[in-house]
Amino acid sequence: MLKKASLKERREYYREEWSSDDLPEFIVKEITKREFGFDHFGRGPNDRYKVFKGVNSLRRFLRQKSPFAAYISVAFYNNPRRRGDWQKAEYIFDVDAKDIPIRACNCDSVCEICLNQAKDIVNRLIDILSENLSLKNIHLVYSGRGYHIRILDEDMMLSGSDLRGEILKYVAGAEVPKTHYSNMESSNKAYNFEHFTIPIGYHKIFTSKVKYNILNLTGKESFEGINEKLMKDVLKHRNYLNNDEWGLFKNKIGPRRYKNLIEAMAQINLSTIDAKVSIDLKRILRLPSSLHSKVSMKCMEVNNRENFDPFKEAVPKFVWERKDGLYD
Repeated sequence: MLKKASLKERREYYREEWSSDDLPEFIVKEITKREFGFDHFGRGPNDRYKVFKGVNSLRRFLRQKSPFAAYISVAFYNNPRRRGDWQKAEYIFDVDAKDIPIRACNCDSVCEICLNQAKDIVNRLIDILSENLSLKNIHLVYSGRGYHIRILDEDMMLSGSDLRGEILKYVAGAEVPKTHYSNMESSNKAYNFEHFTIPIGYHKIFTSKVKYNILNLTGKESFEGINEKLMKDVLKHRNYLNNDEWGLFKNKIGPRRYKNLIEAMAQINLSTIDAKVSIDLKRILRLPSSLHSKVSMKCMEVNNRENFDPFKEAVPKFVWERKDGLYD
């Protein structure tokens, strides 16, 4: 288990290590239109509707209070103290390593293995968001126990929950394609969703996610729609998917059970992402640069998503000075 930060360590972090330079530009810009929230006792955000005139007033507050956790709204308001006159909101994908449905580790919280899995998942999501949906203003934040994808494309920030939900299902691979399941390439057809044109490359996205899930099953998982016999057969015959031999794999599993497997995989795909966060227009998220005190890790923007290593880049100085390190 990763260790909690003590009050002394939190004070050390905010008074000696925290720097406004670690605040991403997308946070600093229009900071006066954001709501801030704080958890002072480790029981969830209990100090809400805070507003700061700028970085200096935020710095003074953090130094004085040394909160257990700090949060900022994804929404922009003309009256953030009352969450009044909503203007727009970032579009968020929240992947928490401890909630990944198919994990290669057996840890009770998070560890190097599942955090690497979470990074792999968000990298794949960002590729879809940028390549398939042409979104450009995408930021990745390490949250302390996972990752937040924060999207600030203007059209997306002005969209409502319905469109956000549709894009979530598309990017997550949360619905079985309506045509016969196959590994189809993208076509030139497209559907129009308000400001976005979504290409019918969905078969390819869905196939890739299902393949990833099946190849990473440990056999210890328990999912609705996948009984013990089906799980055993999937593990036995999944080697066909290494060469994308879906027809042979389907024949070995059997058409009816194959259908059950694919439907279960769609739900597994959706559960990889916290859907409530994606459709919430007034959500608060951990403030980049703040301390995740439950695990003694920094929440920070990731500038190099391929090579980012939280156990090198997101560990505060006080952890290195501990005699017993990061773990209990």
